Amino acid sequence: MTYKVRLELFEGPLDLLLYLVKKDHLNIYDIPIAQVTEQYLQYLNLMQLLDLNIVGEFLVMASTLLQIKSRMLLPPEEGQAQEEEEDPRAELVKRLLEYEKIKEITESLRQKEAEQKEVFKRPKAEIEQQLGVDGEVYFEASIFDLITAFSKALEEVPKEVFYEVVKDEFTIEEKVHEILHLLLVTPSVRIGELFGKAKNKIEIIVTFLAILELIRLKEIAARQKDLFAEIEVTRNKENIIPYERRNKTETN
Repeated sequence: MTYKVRLELFEGPLDLLLYLVKKDHLNIYDIPIAQVTEQYLQYLNLMQLLDLNIVGEFLVMASTLLQIKSRMLLPPEEGQAQEEEEDPRAELVKRLLEYEKIKEITESLRQKEAEQKEVFKRPKAEIEQQLGVDGEVYFEASIFDLITAFSKALEEVPKEVFYEVVKDEFTIEEKVHEILHLLLVTPSVRIGELFGKAKNKIEIIVTFLAILELIRLKEIAARQKDLFAEIEVTRNKENIIPYERRNKTETN
């Protein structure tokens, strides 16, 4: 697969660690490092499988987690058993807490900016994008939420399918058109339904990459009714431009 994903929405390694901590309701002050390291490496493997633009920071964090895990497995040296040994996780916890605080401040400033914009009447399409067609408030799904849904879809594919000879060929562009056409018929669709239509592992991967491409182009939005809830995709109504015209413009 030669298609490479370049995402502006991609978060960093600390975002992934915070995501894993919150997803499993872990105590950030007492992180089960073995569990988190295993899950982190699983996400890293999936991102490499998809040929996502993983920067060195992700690999550095993987090395850090493995180092912490190794230190915690080692018995204390002689003479240090009686002393209070520093928790190998302490520096990582400090970084996570500081980063979480920065994210909270950033989100607070973003909300204030949104409140300031309320002074002027916004277009109806923008209001629908934030509230949804059913009037409910939605959360924006992160890249890690999307990868979680992708991983779950792969696990649900029967293992015998992996050994079948794949005769059908799927392309990113075809899947992009297919998803956009579906969203012309229905205002939103669950991401699980898109994966459920796939015949095999390859089609699931191509479907996922098509979703990422449409998010990158701001043609669709991925949203959740609650944090870590099932993801829905919907057209980005303030940026409905035919994919063919957008694609042609970007290549010129």
